[in-house]
Amino acid sequence: MKDLFNVSEKVAVVTGAGSGIGKAIAFAFAANGGKVVASDKDPQALDKTVREIRTNHYSVIGVEADCTVVADVKRLKDEALGAFGRIDVLYAVPGMNIRKKIEDYTYEEFDRVVQLNLKGTFILMKEIGSEIAKNAAGGSIVVMSSIRSAVIEPGQAVYGATKAGVALLAKTQAAELGAKNVRVNALAPGYVDTPLVARIKKDPEWYRQSTERNALKRWATPKEIAGPAVFLASPAAAFITGAVIFVDGGWTAVDGRYDPKL
Repeated sequence: MKDLFNVSEKVAVVTGAGSGIGKAIAFAFAANGGKVVASDKDPQALDKTVREIRTNHYSVIGVEADCTVVADVKRLKDEALGAFGRIDVLYAVPGMNIRKKIEDYTYEEFDRVVQLNLKGTFILMKEIGSEIAKNAAGGSIVVMSSIRSAVIEPGQAVYGATKAGVALLAKTQAAELGAKNVRVNALAPGYVDTPLVARIKKDPEWYRQSTERNALKRWATPKEIAGPAVFLASPAAAFITGAVIFVDGGWTAVDGRYDPKL
């Protein structure tokens, strides 16, 4: 049982590793004995992540890549194989959000959000998933959905649609690659303290509402998303595939709850 949560010597490609959830996953996977191919399109942020991981004497390389560009993702795959010989795990963590009502959205904004969140995830799943499927022991793919795939609020139409799409991509690829022992799952976080939601923290009322409407009355830290992410790559999750796991502090269980004075 001691190896139940062991990811030692597994090789993981972690996208969005320059900050936030992606950075936390890269650290957590490396700290638990895994080998990390950290990727981001921001070279300075990526370099900082790689240097910090190496300071702790963990195994990591950095590959600058834009997940919306097929050639970049192919190069990311090739560099991972060149460094470590195989890929066991993919963490697809691209994400952006433009909060506007549908009537105010521009078509260019729509394309930007869909291009990164949905198409970028699809490219990663297609290119790197096919490589993981070559392993005799299979592997694990984890994509990043959101509570907005299930519950919504004004201004989240496009983001929510992409995150619902990501969840369905995970379910479909789980069905397609299950026979090759490749497990595919989606994590659906609630509010996480990352640059993606920095705007909310600047609005006291918005911030209060976003912290009070889950059971734990707070936001998650990136590390609290990294834990389930590493779990899904471990032997402990060997029979979990096609799942959407809500890591939301109970948001979807108690969303909209009002506590009357009784």
